[in-house]
Amino acid sequence: MSQICLDPEFLVKSVETNIDHTCPGYQGKSKDVWIDDDEAMNLLRITSKTTLQKLRDTDKIQFSKVTSKIILYNRESIEQLLEENKNKALK
Repeated sequence: MSQICLDPEFLVKSVETNIDHTCPGYQGKSKDVWIDDDEAMNLLRITSKTTLQKLRDTDKIQFSKVTSKIILYNRESIEQLLEENKNKALK
């Protein structure tokens, strides 16, 4: 039987990296407060920019309009929306 010895720091970093890639909601390390529309849509599991705009228009998520074409979204407000609606359907 063979044994593999790993440095504990390397093991923790590897596990955290894998979790971050497979579980977007993982809070293991600090993440950017402001995210772009692609990442926001990924967190929300939506594919329509119209749906993202509807969430902005109804004040369901916080955003910052940096320029006329660049809009950043507050990650915490998206996570809060998901948490608030985890057991009920959105209307």
